[in-house]
Amino acid sequence: MLSGAPARFISASSNVAGPMPDRTDPEGEPDRSGRLRGRLVPRALAALLIALAAGAIFYTNQWLTDRFSENTRMRAELRAALYTGNLLSELQRTAVVPLLLARDPDLIASLSGQDFSTTSARLISAQKDIGAASIRLLDGSGRTVGATNRQLLGTNYVLSPFYVEALRASDTVFTVSPSPTGRHEFNFSRAVVSEGRSLGVIVVEADLSRLEKSWAGISDAVAVTDSSGQIILTTEPRWRGLGMDEALTVRSAPSAISRAFQVTADWASQPVDAYVRGKAVMQSETKIPFRGWRMTLFSTYDSIRERVNAYLALEIMGLAMALAIGFYILSRRARSMTNRYMRESADLRALNTRLTREIAERERMQRELRVAEQTVQQSSKLAALGEMSAGISHELNQPLAAMKTYLAGARLLLERNRPDEALSSFQRVDDLLERMGAITRQLKSYARKGGEAFEPVDLRMALSGALTLMESQLRNRRVRLQRSQPRDPIMVYCDRLRLEQVIINLIRNAMDATRDQRDPSIAITVDSASHAHLSIRDNGPGVADLEKLFEPFWTTKAPGEGTGLGLAISSGIVADFGGRLTAHNPEGGGAAFDLELPLHQPRLDSRRTAAE
Repeated sequence: MLSGAPARFISASSNVAGPMPDRTDPEGEPDRSGRLRGRLVPRALAALLIALAAGAIFYTNQWLTDRFSENTRMRAELRAALYTGNLLSELQRTAVVPLLLARDPDLIASLSGQDFSTTSARLISAQKDIGAASIRLLDGSGRTVGATNRQLLGTNYVLSPFYVEALRASDTVFTVSPSPTGRHEFNFSRAVVSEGRSLGVIVVEADLSRLEKSWAGISDAVAVTDSSGQIILTTEPRWRGLGMDEALTVRSAPSAISRAFQVTADWASQPVDAYVRGKAVMQSETKIPFRGWRMTLFSTYDSIRERVNAYLALEIMGLAMALAIGFYILSRRARSMTNRYMRESADLRALNTRLTREIAERERMQRELRVAEQTVQQSSKLAALGEMSAGISHELNQPLAAMKTYLAGARLLLERNRPDEALSSFQRVDDLLERMGAITRQLKSYARKGGEAFEPVDLRMALSGALTLMESQLRNRRVRLQRSQPRDPIMVYCDRLRLEQVIINLIRNAMDATRDQRDPSIAITVDSASHAHLSIRDNGPGVADLEKLFEPFWTTKAPGEGTGLGLAISSGIVADFGGRLTAHNPEGGGAAFDLELPLHQPRLDSRRTAAE
């Protein structure tokens, strides 16, 4: 395959080296259609890029405006909930004060005895404690006999709603009335009763003006309307006493320049809800659970426009830079095309000369690659031969040792004139010879990755065959063997000889691991669930490096005692069966090898055999 690639390249080079077509018509005129097409394509691309940039800016503006508008509306709703809570808290806190003061013994005594020398001082002290706007004590005639504002002493409120309604009701009453300053007074009043007789009225004004000041420092505009729709609290002084629709008409008309800037900033924004101070605002309304009041918040679009314009500016800057780079590249390309046409003929002549030399060089490289390919193939054959030789040496050592033991036993039996038993030993030697032949076939199948005699096999019988072959070695080493298996067959689909080969390798490794132990033991467990499992555990020192355990030619044994192929071959055989071979160091010490194979499924295994 390596030798074919240069040949194909040389063929292509030969075609290039031929005469180049001239870019002229039969009359010698230049190809004007090609040049015209070369000019129109860049212009079309530039127009397309500009259209895409405009569309991207428009879409980005719409998306950002919608997103930031929704965020602004959500923040306004959260502020409205907070303002509503503060307003209700202030009203509830102030509503309790008239009840407490109406039951004050000192105030009752002052009204009964008509002694008001210390009344104002007591009311001032109470005002400092509760934080009310003002507190007034009216006698039975409506005259102010005590007040936190001493300028109001002597003022008569006999016709005021908070006085009249307090005398009529048996509970605390709430009234809203305009004040001389243009604001509204929010009064809680209650009659002072002693021995079933009304002595006067205590009036406590809630300090809601400080809430207006706090709202003005955070929100753009806030208005609170009563049940009739009249504005009673607002951050806009011009709105007090007006309806919401009437208040929104009270605005300054923007100038022509302001309108121009407004149109420029709002060229893709949503329709505005209202105008406040000549600015487009977003309106959000919430209910106050108190006497039908409602709170309306107005948020300007300035923050939305600023954020949207900032993102748009960055996007436009990026697109402008991209277009500038694109135009620069196109201009450079136009100049380079002009220079290229001038150098084209000279380059073609130089190319023909260079290709001629390159063809000769490629032919020389082709010959060298052919020699290198043959060398690599020979090296691969030698490596495979060395691996198979090491595998044969490893796998045949055990049968040869067993044959030696059986021949020695047969010799002793013949010397003792026991030929029948000696014939049994010779039969075992013959079985081992057959097994050695099977091992060579197994190594051959391992090399070409595939089985030859797949059939249903009882995992218990395979284990018994392997233990029979290892019986003499286990007996000579005095290894304590613990075997646990179920009574029912555990059928797997594999090559029995190769499966026994894997089990023998695992048992031999366990015997080698327990060589230095005083009481060597090997525990073998066979069970099944969703898969067939075979576990071989020893009481040796364990495995130091589990990651390299199944790598070829890696071994922990002394030089000359092991090749490092046993576990690698076993892992490959198990993989051919569709299972897996793993190892770990248990908590109790030693090492454990776990063999997992799929259970025999007649239909599926028959299909796999037919496919192979």
